[in-house]
Amino acid sequence: MKKSKTLVPANTARPERKEVFAGKSTPRDAAYPLIGAHTNGGITGAVAKALEIGAQSMQIFIGSPQTWKPPQPAPDDIKKFREDVARENLGPVFVHGNYLVNLATLSLDNLQKSVLNLHTALRLSDAIGAEGLIFHPGSAGSAKRSEAIDRVLAAMTVVLKDYDGQCRLLMEVCAGQGQTIGDDFGELGTIIAELNYDKRIGVAWDTCHLYNAGFDVATEKGLAKTVSEFDKLVGFEWLFAVHANDSKNPLGSRKDRHENIGQGYIGEEGFRRMLHHPELRSLPWMLEVPGFDEKGPDRKNIEILHRLSA
Repeated sequence: MKKSKTLVPANTARPERKEVFAGKSTPRDAAYPLIGAHTNGGITGAVAKALEIGAQSMQIFIGSPQTWKPPQPAPDDIKKFREDVARENLGPVFVHGNYLVNLATLSLDNLQKSVLNLHTALRLSDAIGAEGLIFHPGSAGSAKRSEAIDRVLAAMTVVLKDYDGQCRLLMEVCAGQGQTIGDDFGELGTIIAELNYDKRIGVAWDTCHLYNAGFDVATEKGLAKTVSEFDKLVGFEWLFAVHANDSKNPLGSRKDRHENIGQGYIGEEGFRRMLHHPELRSLPWMLEVPGFDEKGPDRKNIEILHRLSA
């Protein structure tokens, strides 16, 4: 079982759960998980894709996720997206951040671009009515992790400056490749604590990332340890979404290769157990799988999660 190295500062008190939950769109006592997916098409096409595959919750990109070109959605498109989501009773909606963002980088140029991109994306995500902007904190590269975390803290502070929206900035757990920040619950807990338990931030899980980082969510004992450690070092009041992905690689491989549900090392029983866990059941679960036709998240994967959650 992976051991977290960084601990939340003992002299900082965590707020009550009900304080963090305020404004959360997903009820914590939901009878069934909200099963959804990352849907392609951005704000002009994602709703149609979600309906096509039977998604309830959804995650989208705003703009290209692999270029620095800032997204500039038309006001009419934003308005229509919000209306379509409401009419079809979809959501909550999440936005996945740009893959180039690296708040831990030693490169000043890359750091400046990352902060600007995340600053813009957070406000656009709020404008479209998203509950969270999910992003990868970044990689320390050759630097010390403690120094990298300091850069992440400083960058997130700039991104959040003067922001009063409802969309939260959500750090995604990472698979542990290279020197990525976020494969250690203690690091995430420390960032939250150092930002004074700012209610504008939070965490998103990815089941494949957890498994590859050494958290054995595939077994009953491993899931219990993972849940206990996250609750101790972070707290489930800070968890807002789960990326549901099986893993092409075995436990602790530190690789990010997603597989269709039940076709990888986590397996159907692993997902059944997670979907029924009281701390995870009422969260939005969003697929980022290759799809059985290799075209991305599909109805078959969604139906599998529904079956496992019943």
